[in-house]
Amino acid sequence: MAAGARRVRLDLNSPEFQDVFFRLETAELKQVVASLRRLRELDWSAIYRRTGFHWEAVKHLRALSGAGVYSLRLSQKVRALAFREGDLLRFVSLHPDHDSQSLARPSPVWTAQRSAG
Repeated sequence: MAAGARRVRLDLNSPEFQDVFFRLETAELKQVVASLRRLRELDWSAIYRRTGFHWEAVKHLRALSGAGVYSLRLSQKVRALAFREGDLLRFVSLHPDHDSQSLARPSPVWTAQRSAG
């Protein structure tokens, strides 16, 4: 890691994230945990450069702090919604069915953006 690079810290405390996490099948759980472990070993610049997580902005969602919400791939079947707050990557929810993200509803951690118009 380069001098001055800040390592990513994970926040997995969202009840919505945990509800799905603790119900994952064993094989899927192992893949998700392996991805979380890889994330924890990276610094922020490496996460932004690394393509394996398919880090994508979810333009219609914002954290209550105003931070952008991102979708990232944790396994072949599971994506997560998360946002950056300082050195923390705060996970909001897990989505074993990729399409379920598009149905995301506001939570205590983030809100849907209203379209101007």
